[in-house]
Amino acid sequence: MADPTPADPSATATPAATHKIGVSRPDLPVTDLPTPEEVFGVRRLGPRELFKYALGPSLIALGISIGSGEWLLGPQAVGQFGFEGVGWIIVVSAVLQTLYNIESSRYVMATGEAPVVGWGRVPPGWFLWVPLSVFVVIFSFIVGGWAASAGQGLYALVHGEVPPQGAEEPRIWAIALLVVVFLITAGARRISRALELANWVMIGTILVGLVLLCLFVVPFGLWWEGIKGFVTPAAPPEGITATQIGGLAGFTALASGLNWYVMGHYRDKGYGMGYRTGFISGLRGERSTLLSSGVTFPDDAKNKALWRRWYRLLLTDMWGIFFAGAMLGMLLPTILMARAVELSGTRPTQADMPTFVAGALDAEYGRWLFYAALLLGVLILFTTQLGIFEAMVRVTTDAAHATSPRLRRLLEGDPRRFYYPFMLVLLVIIGIILHFALPISLVQWSANMSNLGALIYPFMLMYLNSRLPRPARPRPWHYVILVLNFLFFGFFFVNFVADFVGDPLVTF
Repeated sequence: MADPTPADPSATATPAATHKIGVSRPDLPVTDLPTPEEVFGVRRLGPRELFKYALGPSLIALGISIGSGEWLLGPQAVGQFGFEGVGWIIVVSAVLQTLYNIESSRYVMATGEAPVVGWGRVPPGWFLWVPLSVFVVIFSFIVGGWAASAGQGLYALVHGEVPPQGAEEPRIWAIALLVVVFLITAGARRISRALELANWVMIGTILVGLVLLCLFVVPFGLWWEGIKGFVTPAAPPEGITATQIGGLAGFTALASGLNWYVMGHYRDKGYGMGYRTGFISGLRGERSTLLSSGVTFPDDAKNKALWRRWYRLLLTDMWGIFFAGAMLGMLLPTILMARAVELSGTRPTQADMPTFVAGALDAEYGRWLFYAALLLGVLILFTTQLGIFEAMVRVTTDAAHATSPRLRRLLEGDPRRFYYPFMLVLLVIIGIILHFALPISLVQWSANMSNLGALIYPFMLMYLNSRLPRPARPRPWHYVILVLNFLFFGFFFVNFVADFVGDPLVTF
């Protein structure tokens, strides 16, 4: 496959041809969109080439989503309250987030800019929105609940028992897994591609393993109850708080209003104008030129047709992999949790959630299922750990590289010189923070902080996408979808703040 090395934007553009989007950032040079065949180095993009080369960025997002929402918050809610009134919230959240992802990726494909760089074009300018966006992402995820949960699962896998509350060793395992993430990125030729391949292997193993496990232990009645709960609107169950629902909604599929922090992988994959702007290479790869500002395409018949091809690829990747995978990844763990509650006669707590299913299966079926469930749990949580940890580093690197000419000079144009030292610093900070609370409490914090993004970024996307070249602009109903994201996820963040300082807005 050909690397999407950025081409000279002026090569096919007329002199001084630029397109202005927003404020405080350079105008975008105008040049032709590449063809998918050019980007992926194939003569024809058939089904085989589609799966081998073109699809994949949504796998990184799916890997993140399967850990925090699908393995922790969704099963916890079902284990405590059942499917009715919980399942349909999962589906609504996943549909809204998939559509939101598409709108975020629309901007990336049309300009080759990562979203955190694009926010700098929204008035009053980059000096407000870029640092604020980096802060929100890091503040939301640096608490390390996903890492702490993975550490608990790995402790149980090694020792054959659930870790005692407050034990130090699970935290050591969590830090060790962060080091593994660093090694994966350091050993990559191209970081996004390494993350894709790792997620292809892990998510494939996870879904096949979950299907086999559920077929073995979950009766048909629970399968039907889970499916029915997903498609039947109902009032939230008595006893659940809006803060718990907000955590579930926020981390179903991905991270509600902050989903944009993973969509920059479409640039590195070479989708659309991302092919013209470059990518972050790994330590083993050759240095790639990463442009500090984007490129866009002219409004003509040729590029309109090419845009439609790229947009269809995006829809295939998002609906065929991300949405379908998120739904299957939520259904299987939740029915498995429902079965574990039946078998054990107890309900999960925040303290035992990461290992609850394994413990219940151990008592009923023996140690082999205990270890099988733990292994799946560790893989699931590690995919989240891999994606979130790398994404915090990536967002910060993109933001710093794009907005600071002085830093670019210090780095000599090589963003890896910032990326890897910052990853090590972040590793140390997360390793300290994850000592201060239970893993599920940390994950619920992150999920509700993700809902904060829904109060801000849908409107910023409306501003940016309405100024794209005409073929790439959204249709009116796309703006409606972004408003619905604001209303749905934004409510849960406002409730979270009210609950934090006093009483929640709504109780059930």
